Order: sequence, then C-alpha cells, then structure tokens
Amino acid sequence: MQRPTLDALLRLYHKYAGDLAAARRSQRELLFGAGRSMRAKLDDIEAEVTYLLLRERRPSTVVEIGTFDGWSTTWILTALRDNGCGELRSFDIRDGVLRHVPDELAGDRWRFTAGDVRGMGMVESIPPSTDYLFLDAAHSAAFARWYLAELFPRLGSGVAEISSDPVQPPPIPRGATPTPVYQRQPVVDLESGVPVDNREPVDESADGTLVSVHDVFHRRRPLPLSEGAVLLKWLADKGIDYFTPSARRAPLANARLRELRAELGLDEPIRAGRANPMVFFELP
Repeated sequence: MQRPTLDALLRLYHKYAGDLAAARRSQRELLFGAGRSMRAKLDDIEAEVTYLLLRERRPSTVVEIGTFDGWSTTWILTALRDNGCGELRSFDIRDGVLRHVPDELAGDRWRFTAGDVRGMGMVESIPPSTDYLFLDAAHSAAFARWYLAELFPRLGSGVAEISSDPVQPPPIPRGATPTPVYQRQPVVDLESGVPVDNREPVDESADGTLVSVHDVFHRRRPLPLSEGAVLLKWLADKGIDYFTPSARRAPLANARLRELRAELGLDEPIRAGRANPMVFFELP
C-alpha cells in the first residue's frame, strides 16, 4: 500500500478504473433511488479516493465516525465488498444511516453503534489494529482535540494502554430504533497539494493507520478555532504529510485528477459538489 500522494492516486485510478466505474454506477442508483431522503455529504473525487485507498489497502477493520445518511458508509462498504474482506464499524449520534444501507451491501461486514463515540466507553471498542479511520463528525476544535488526544494514540505504533476487558457497545439490529447518547460536543504546495520540504524522499509504503478527515479545506485555509485548524497544526508539529484533492487548497492536483477521470470516462457527476475538502494522511 502506498501513502496517499497525487502520483499514487493517479496510479490507483488506472488500476481500479473498471471497478470504480461500477461502484460509481451503483452509488448513483442508490442516491437517486433514495430521493431527497439521502443527503450525500462527500463530493465525487474525495469519495472515489476513499474507495481507491480502501481497495489498495485491503483493510481488515475500518472505523467510520460520522455517518449522516450513509453516503460515506455505502462507499466504504462497496470497497470492502469488492475486496471480498474487511469489516466496517460505524458510529453516529443519529441513525439515518440505517434507512439507506442496502441489506446486501451491509451483509455481515457492517456494525452500527448509535451514540456519541466520546462517551459510554465507546472509544475502547475501537480496535488498536484499525487499518483505516474515517472522520466526518462534529467539525469543532473540541472534537479535533478529543480524537488527537484520545483516539489517535490508540492506533498504529503509538497505541495507548488498553483495558483487557473493553466495553463493547451492542450493535444496533437493522430495523431497530436506537437510543442515542448525547454528550457535549505539514507544509504543502498550495497549488499542487504535494508536500514540499527539505527532507530526503521518503518510502511511500504504508504501515500505519490511514486517516481521512472531511470538511477541512472548503477554503485555502481552515477557519481559526476549527477542527481543520487544530488538525493541521498537529500534523505540522508531528511532521506528518497529507494529501488533499481540495479545489481551493490544491487546484493543480484537483485539476489533474479531474483530467484523468475524464480520460477514463469517470467524470459524469454523481452529485453537484466540487469542493472535495477532505484530507488524507497516515499515522506514524
């Protein structure tokens, strides 16, 4: 598996072009079949990049924090289905996702838990061996500080001390009504989105947990005191490079991806959004 860089993603678009085309067709049918009841939150390129990284990584465990109506959930499950392996554990305080994930896609590969992942021992149920972490939840500075302090240290090589008997919240049966738990809520080239520094080129092979965080770059820079601002400072302090397909932050990378998608016949819009504000990186 390669780290999420522009060059790596261009190769993955070529490698999985046929499967991605089929995934896009099924996602389009799902979205239009649901009508206005399903509000898709991921733009097309960031959703496709998520799918491609999951296909190449072939994760055993994916954790999704923030499902909303299930658009990201179904993209993730489609990648796991196409891989023929892997499970997804999803968390959200609302259960709209249960109405939109088809039974045949959920299969035995999906578990949904309703409630605030910051409470009731839920974070202890997230496996330290998680291969891919997808974050699209509160988008507040407080939420970012929480996952940087409480969740990231559990994953990858920086695993925190784990209880030998962690609390396992029961999965929500499909069709059941859950009772949500509510609680309080590196330097890159601005044009290309490719990291630039004075270090030697690094090996692109990946060993740590891959992470994607949504809604970071709706602008060239995130707003002060936002989730994105807190996250980017942490990444810079840790020396962790990231990739974004954001049209505002990395217009040249965004343009190159759109150009390749057109060449591969993958450019028909599924949804209207073109911001693609997600960031992708690997935990050390």
